[in-house]
Amino acid sequence: MNPVIVRNVKIGEGIPKICVPIVGVTAEEIINEAKALQGLAYDMVEWRADWFEDVFEFEKVKKVLADLRKELDDAPILFTFRTANEGGEKSIDKEAYLALNQVAAASGDVDLLDVEIFSDEDTVRSIIEYAHDKGVKVVGSNHDFQKTPPQDEIVKRLQKMQELGADILKVAVMPQTKKDVITLLAATEEMVTNYAAQPVVTMSMSGQGVISRLAGEVFGSAITFGAAKKASAPGQIPVGELEQVLAIIHKSI
Repeated sequence: MNPVIVRNVKIGEGIPKICVPIVGVTAEEIINEAKALQGLAYDMVEWRADWFEDVFEFEKVKKVLADLRKELDDAPILFTFRTANEGGEKSIDKEAYLALNQVAAASGDVDLLDVEIFSDEDTVRSIIEYAHDKGVKVVGSNHDFQKTPPQDEIVKRLQKMQELGADILKVAVMPQTKKDVITLLAATEEMVTNYAAQPVVTMSMSGQGVISRLAGEVFGSAITFGAAKKASAPGQIPVGELEQVLAIIHKSI
């Protein structure tokens, strides 16, 4: 598996990288969240743009991105519009989804785009091609907030992301039982060991799945998401605690 290097962060090698979500509703809240990250141990930042009240006004999106870049110095920025279909805050049609992601990729302030792979496939391919043309990496993603699919289905979804040209492959699922968490971890190990040419990111959500956010280095997940202020998904734990646990596991393996 080849690591992905974004700025000075090598994703897919060593300790899983800590990504902190920013989920402010107003531009002011978003920038204040970025300011509050000073002194925290994190590797990259995800702007969850679906929370932003003016996300469909592209000039305002570009202004927020420029301001985030100033506040975050050299930290990689992952731009994400999580659709309502996959647990996000807003619905969006495929034309707007394409245009928004193109605006972000062309801004010069974004390092990675999250692209929901099981959206309209032509749209997905267009975004990936456009992002790569702009030098922006793509996180192919899929989120199931209802259940955990079987192990072979999780692996197939990750393989599909790889086939479509995503640079990082991400799946998040909701466990209903403890065995569901084991299913997610087993799928991660299978994908990383047998098929992955790119870094894999997986998580089992909610408190029941929290071990998946901690044990990435053991099973092969390259990024874990930790909360600085407000969590963007069920089961995220504070960044400081996350860093400590990741360091303990790394030292022991």
